[in-house]
Amino acid sequence: MAAFHPGLQDLPAEVGIFPLPGALLLPQGRLPLNVFERRYLNLVEDALGQGRMFGMVQPDTSQPAGEAGPGLFRTGCLGRLSSFSETADGRFLITLTGVIRFRVAQELPLARLHRRVRADYTGFEADLDLASRPQLADRAALLAAMRAFFRQRGIEANWTGIEQTPDDALLTTLCMVCPFEPREKQALLEVATADERARLLLGLLLMGGQAGAHNDPPPGTRPS
Repeated sequence: MAAFHPGLQDLPAEVGIFPLPGALLLPQGRLPLNVFERRYLNLVEDALGQGRMFGMVQPDTSQPAGEAGPGLFRTGCLGRLSSFSETADGRFLITLTGVIRFRVAQELPLARLHRRVRADYTGFEADLDLASRPQLADRAALLAAMRAFFRQRGIEANWTGIEQTPDDALLTTLCMVCPFEPREKQALLEVATADERARLLLGLLLMGGQAGAHNDPPPGTRPS
């Protein structure tokens, strides 16, 4: 069992959030972040003193902006600070490990410049089951689509390491690191099961491999 394995009763009802377009965090995934803007430095500092958790939520450009900033997609993922270091110029280099998805039930007033929401974890309880290890129905097809997609985008990869990666970790990592559009990333987050996520990922890789590069990789670690 992982060193940190919360139950539903251990999860925060109010969650600070990092609204970052194109950045996807999935349960049990690991997202590196280079944090430099004051409001997000505050977010990390607050998380360090309050359970080491905050949420990743993508901005939704189809929604009207509010006083706090851009509109938000309604589903995000709670993460826990699993590594942390501070640079000489005052930045934080962190790794956020995904814990559980949540729905944004309500946006709350700003706290030390950063945004906060009330989180609803209903329906996502299975994300806490670390014993669940999804198996890919057609790993060979996924890897073939991945090779074509990476070739089109000029992405280099350690194929020996990829071949040795377990199915569950491969699925999570590919969804998080592939340079899909924000709405595509959001769809990968919101699907109900690992099987659905694998089918959607395969479809996105096939389309991207055929069409070629259609956008630059998302900024990944730079806040909106």
